[in-house]
Formats: sequence, structure tokens, C-alpha cells
Amino acid sequence: MGSGQVTDWQGKHVTVAGLGVSGVPAAKVLHGLGALVTVVNDGDDERARAQAAELEALGITVRLGDGSTLPEGTELIVTAPGWRPDKPLFAAAAEAGVPVWGDVELAWQLRGPDAAPWLAVTGTNGKTTTVQMLASILKAAGLRTAAVGNIGVSLLDVVLGEEQYDVLAVELSSYQLHWAPSLRAHSAVVLNLAPDHLDWHGSMEAYAADKGRAYEGNRVACVYNAADKATEDLVREADVEEGCRAVGFTLGTPAPSQLGVVDGILVDRAFVENRHKNAQELAEISDIHPPAPHNIANALAAAALARAFGVPAQAVRDGLRAFTPDAHRIAHVADHDGVAYVDDSKATNTHAAQASLAAYGSIVWIAGGLAKGATFDELVAASAPRLRGAVLIGKDRALIREALARHAPEVPVVDLERTDTGAMRAAVQEARGLARPGDTVLLAPACASMDMFVNYNKRGDAFAEAVRELGSADD
Repeated sequence: MGSGQVTDWQGKHVTVAGLGVSGVPAAKVLHGLGALVTVVNDGDDERARAQAAELEALGITVRLGDGSTLPEGTELIVTAPGWRPDKPLFAAAAEAGVPVWGDVELAWQLRGPDAAPWLAVTGTNGKTTTVQMLASILKAAGLRTAAVGNIGVSLLDVVLGEEQYDVLAVELSSYQLHWAPSLRAHSAVVLNLAPDHLDWHGSMEAYAADKGRAYEGNRVACVYNAADKATEDLVREADVEEGCRAVGFTLGTPAPSQLGVVDGILVDRAFVENRHKNAQELAEISDIHPPAPHNIANALAAAALARAFGVPAQAVRDGLRAFTPDAHRIAHVADHDGVAYVDDSKATNTHAAQASLAAYGSIVWIAGGLAKGATFDELVAASAPRLRGAVLIGKDRALIREALARHAPEVPVVDLERTDTGAMRAAVQEARGLARPGDTVLLAPACASMDMFVNYNKRGDAFAEAVRELGSADD
């Protein structure tokens, strides 16, 4: 059972690795198709036992507390995307010649003969925004579409559901791509590449290679970031269908076969007649919310995929105008005393934080949390000229403080030791003291949130609440 399409699942011995968000639905779907399903799971906690009971009631075998041993007779493993490739279960599978698929691969395999093509979006940062922009543009063109995949909408549900689609906007993580050997998108983009999840992939090279899988077998366009050479290198290495083109996007003036920006207007020099002489206006920067540089890049990437699918220019403009970003992504919370307060709690790594910091001229930066093995020298060196001050919170704040001392010694730094629920309120108060009219107080932590908050949403909510309290104190 290689990566060719499986049409008859009756009696096939399939092991599902991991319960959780993707494992439970995968087990149910395979069981429904007639496969003999065994679920293995490392954990044996209360939640796992509840999920196991639900599956066992359907007649599915579940083994809790043992995710390492290959069940006898296994012909295929379907794994949760987060399971690391170096787990003993996968070594045993390789030795036995048993293929390993992720939930995305399973969904790809289960598509019907008239299934909608996929437009795939991956990259270190900006995936969700780009996929949502893309879906908005496709809808504006009158196409039946949905933003699906790593964005929280299960691809299995979509490919097996009743609803018919013309095209899908699919967000894919590096984990999902690693376990999706036969996925072939209509067109794809790798937005950018920066060190992330290296503990999972083992090296930057392995991480980049998994991202590059999005380009395999593309039919119309491999979209890359002209400012990030690594993404163009991945296009060169990809095995694509004949006639598939490399299409770049840039914040500068586009060359032929690129989308870019001229005098505040997004223009297309890739999907036009005689691209050496002609350009098509798509939208204005003022149609993008917020018009931060990295968000303009996201819009250009979404526009490139939509144009690869044949969407008219007007739909690009209408779709971008209709789009509003999710919470905690460069969200303007309020202005107080001439200072803007902006929540970008979603900036959980240095690459995202650098993009966020590049959007403003004079910043009081609130940063810190769990560094996940990151270093901050490059981020601080690049952002130093914009920093009016910094307020540091969270477990690994010393790493940022030391980088500031090395690369921005003149920037005043407030180091907050508190980790209680009032810590964010204190951080906002300190930031207010450092800020001057015209400044932006920016929450762009460059770190994960789990040392102090349940997730980045809760961290952003705490920031917004503290900012709103400033307003009531002023009244």
C-alpha cells in the first residue's frame, strides 16, 4: 500500500497513531470504510480514556499508554501530524515496509473523482491570514470555496462532506506536509522560511524540505517570496508538471512573472498577456487591512494563487476589501494620549515579531515568554532603530534583555519578574510610561505564551483588557 490511491479499505489493517483532534475522526472514517482499525496512544489520561471509550463503543481497538509498538498485521499507519518522525513506531514501520500517512494525506486519498483542486499555503508565518485572504478573493469571484486544513477546519470533513466546492484554500503546516507523500496541489506558495519547530524536524534543511513538498506536482504556479531566496530555491528543486511556472511576489516593482507594488497599487506581471510589457492593476494598498508590509506580502501571495486559478482582477480587490484579519494579528486596540496600542500576540516566534516591528516607526515593545530555543540577536539588531523602549515579561525574558544590551544598549528596558494575572496590566502601565505621542506600544512577544497564559489568544485578551483599563482611568 504505497502512495497510490487506495480504493478498497475493506479488511485493511490500519493503525491510527494518536487520539486528539485528527486521530479520532481518522479512526472513525477508516472504520466506516470497513478497515480494521487499531488506535495507539502514548498517553493514558482521563481525556484519552474518554476518547478511547467512544471509539471502542464503535468496535475500534484502542491501546493506551503504548504508542511505540507496531500492532501485528499493520498495513498502513495514519498519524497525528504532531508525532515526531523519530518515534520508535515509525522506525518499526520503516523496517516492516509499512507506509505512514498524516490526516492530510488520508484526506487527499479519499477525495472523489470530481474533487475540488487545492491551492496550498505554507510558510513559517502568515499562513492563516493568507489562506483567509485567498478564500475571500475566491468567494468574491463567485467560486464555492472554504479555508481549510491547519486553520482548524478538518480536511477529512471537507472531502467527505455533502457540500460541493470549486476550489479549496488549504493551509498546511510543515508537520502535515512531512506526512503527505502523494499530495499534488493545483498551485502552492511557501510564504517565507525561518527557523521554527527545529526540535521536531531535526534541522533547518529538513524543515525547509518539508515545506517544499507543497510544490511537488504543482500544475499551474509555484509561488515564491522574492525577498526570501530559500523559497525560490525550493521551487527550483521541486518536481512539477510540465508548463508549471515559478511566480514571485515582491513589495517592490515586479519583474515579469512577478506580482508586486507600484505607487501604492498591487500589480500583476505574471498572469497577463505579454508580461514583458504589460501589467494588470489588482488592488490598492488601502484595500488591505492592516496595510503592514508583511500583510501586503500575504495579500500578494493570495492574489498570485487566485490569479493562477484564473480569478479576475476585480475579485482580488473585492476579496481583499472584504477580508478582516483574525484577532491578535496586528489588531489596533485603542489610542491613548496620542499613543497607539497594538496587539500582535500571534507573533510567537522571532520571524513574526520582526515583521510586526517593521510595520511601525517608533515602538515601545512588550516581549517575552517561552523562547522555544530561539535566539534574539538578529531580531533586536534589525529592530533597534525603531525601539523607544522595551518591557519584558515571561520565563525567557533574560535572553531578550541580553540581546537588547548587546545591540540596543541605549534603549530603556523594564524587566518584569511577575508572572501572576496582573503582570500584563503592569507591563502596559510600564509601556505607557515609556511612550511618547506618535509612538506605538506593540505586543509582539517573539515567544510562545504557555509559561503565563493558556495560549496566545488569552495573552492578547489580557493586553487588550489592560489597554481598555487605561482608557477608563483617563475618564
